[in-house]
Amino acid sequence: MSVSPFASLAELGSALKKKQVSSLELTDLYLGRLKTLGREHRAVAELTEERAREQARRADATPRKGPLHGIPFGVKDLLATKGIPTRWGSPGHADQVFDFDATVVERLQNAGGVLVAKLEMIALAGGGNYDEADASRMGACLCAWDKTLWAGGSSSGSGSATALGCVGYAIGTETSGSILCPCAFNGVSGIRPTYGRVSRHGAMALAWTLDKIGPIARSIEDCALVLTAIAGPDPRDETTTMPRLDLRPRGPRPRVGLIKETFEPLSSVANAYESALAVLRKQGYETVEVKLPDLPYDLAMGILVDAEGASAHERFIRSERLHLLPDKKQMAGLAASLATPATDYLWAQRLRREALVANQVWDACDCLFSPVFYKRSLPVDKPFSETWSGMGGDLITPSNLLGWPAAAFPIGLDGGAPLGGQVVAQACREDVCVRVARDFQRETDFHTRRPVG
Repeated sequence: MSVSPFASLAELGSALKKKQVSSLELTDLYLGRLKTLGREHRAVAELTEERAREQARRADATPRKGPLHGIPFGVKDLLATKGIPTRWGSPGHADQVFDFDATVVERLQNAGGVLVAKLEMIALAGGGNYDEADASRMGACLCAWDKTLWAGGSSSGSGSATALGCVGYAIGTETSGSILCPCAFNGVSGIRPTYGRVSRHGAMALAWTLDKIGPIARSIEDCALVLTAIAGPDPRDETTTMPRLDLRPRGPRPRVGLIKETFEPLSSVANAYESALAVLRKQGYETVEVKLPDLPYDLAMGILVDAEGASAHERFIRSERLHLLPDKKQMAGLAASLATPATDYLWAQRLRREALVANQVWDACDCLFSPVFYKRSLPVDKPFSETWSGMGGDLITPSNLLGWPAAAFPIGLDGGAPLGGQVVAQACREDVCVRVARDFQRETDFHTRRPVG
């Protein structure tokens, strides 16, 4: 078998169609890598070996249903999978098994996809806040490029496993950075869709009014294929009222808005950022300086996540199982979240409505471009309270609060570890994010570079 585990979805699909490889052979290839590299990086929550081989045999025996037919994938371990443990990254949920599949899992399997693994994550998607990289049932998930660095959170395993070539693609979730972060730290691509674009039926809730589900893959092109398969209305999730997803480019090139960045001028990320802008400008993209309203986005986000997370997980928080969580700060944060005042929650929702004024930025531009963070991934053995200072990421909170979509993709390297950029657009305009990121990747090779291993 000559197919690379890092092949694009189009390449994998072509090889399957021409019968150069079977789905069962691909499945065995990825299972082998999950058992070695995936486990070495603590990216694997549960292998779905028996189910995967059954699905692969079925894919090989039936006509192709589309571009994802026969291709193995993994999902973040907060998506329900029938008869297979769904532990939410938490030692306190080690015996949790659902008797149904989440809508996203269902749709990918209906498209002929092969589920090979549940992928590790930060416990409860980081609810309550955490200070250690090992705030997970399996311990710290390690960066695909450097085992001394963190894979990011909370979709840790989805980012690391994809970068390591352990899956064809993965599914992650984001409330405030949980897709963008592991994409940036592992050098992969991802799409955080508009709030309500993808059904959350069968997904663990962290914050009902903020949670989003999206693809993580090795290119934006691949992410677009996956998003197309999982998007759309679902009567089991009343928030899925988005208009039909159309990722085809339309109209003139989008105008790219640039917010004021505060990184060190000669830093690695500054160089990567300027180089990325040069690529876009060479392709004919116009850039304009813009500014978002100065509002307490972070404060509002924290209150919303605390209040809604406490409501979602109240029974667990009040139980003795809370003390099974490995991160003491997270444990304390979850306990404290039960006391979030209703007045604070209502203030945060009012602030969120006031923040809609930020949509005026789209009068000046069609999208925003910024580094995801100002640094590469952080040391896995030090608390974030010591290392997070100066990370930036100031666009993550307001864009999540407002439900805007984003595309994350690698734009450079720093000491052998990836640096990520993001394109953010107004609600329902994932096509703009995809167009800009796709054009960037057509002119650069950062998304094709691979970690050693």
